[in-house]
Amino acid sequence: MRIVVIAEMAPAKAFIPIIKQLDADIIGLTHGHGVKELMGKYCTEVHSIGQSRGHGAQKRSNAKIAFLVGEDIWRVIRTLKGKNIDLLMTCGNAGDVRKGISASKILRIPNLHIEQDIYNPIEMIAFSNLITVPSESYKEYISNKYGLNNVHVIGGYPMASYVNEMTIENSESVKARYGLDKFVVLVFGGDVKADDIPKIINQVELLDEDVLVVPFRFNAEYVKKFVSSPKLKVLDGYIELPSLMKAASYLIYGAGIGLTIEAGVLSVPSIKIAGFHKEHASVDLAEELDIKVTKIEDISISVDKLKVPKGDWLVKNGEKAVSNVINMVNNFDEFKGRASGVGSLKKIWNARSEFR
Repeated sequence: MRIVVIAEMAPAKAFIPIIKQLDADIIGLTHGHGVKELMGKYCTEVHSIGQSRGHGAQKRSNAKIAFLVGEDIWRVIRTLKGKNIDLLMTCGNAGDVRKGISASKILRIPNLHIEQDIYNPIEMIAFSNLITVPSESYKEYISNKYGLNNVHVIGGYPMASYVNEMTIENSESVKARYGLDKFVVLVFGGDVKADDIPKIINQVELLDEDVLVVPFRFNAEYVKKFVSSPKLKVLDGYIELPSLMKAASYLIYGAGIGLTIEAGVLSVPSIKIAGFHKEHASVDLAEELDIKVTKIEDISISVDKLKVPKGDWLVKNGEKAVSNVINMVNNFDEFKGRASGVGSLKKIWNARSEFR
């Protein structure tokens, strides 16, 4: 069996506990910094199919974005054409999903998609042959709202299994590297807009604590423009975030499901910035884990009495989800269904319009 896995960083962490148990040749198509290094050891071959657009860089027109997306789709097609692929797997709601499913339809490769974001999926999952979700309530939601007709429940988040098995660097070593006995970690992810950066930094500077800032989806130089306190240090390049989080006093983050899973499994006291989504699966999960969800303007008054997330149940459900996905892959013909089609695509596209 030949399987293609296409992923950015967080989806890659969801795929690893699955693909390492599959009796198959795995072709990894990576999207973004650090993913090739992460997935390479589990794949027969690995190819880069582009980088994340990020924020804080030069603004691109819609035409330019469409050209770049089309270029990446063509890169996927060239990489996979003639390789007799049995299945292409996608996960999450980033651009890699759009590119992967688009290419799979052109090449007539069936697709299995692991949906984690629920309220804001990529429209191309309307053409997936099989969609998985963590729970029955989420299955009911996306089936009713988007008209998706091939949805299966796996019972959890596979990424939790990966995080639970990670090797975490000794916290004292991490502290020594940055010359700090105590620090806070601030992460800017996909739930933050560029205009939010100065407001968030202003709130964090009010804390008067040493803070290591991980720009993640933003250009480091762009973020540094808004920093006035010497206690905030903006980190550049790839950061091994879980070990940094574990060594921190607490975490403040404007990101989605991936970082919420990591904070829960690693039991890191955290504040999740509510972001611009009115509804989001990461907010649901944060609340289940007792992670405080707060507005930007309330960050400085939200750090008292943070609870330690208890993620044991998250790991247990994640391991069950891994087993269920493996069963679906191995018996794909029994589980696959008819793609939902253009009607569902339009419903998802219209729902996503409020975030554009």
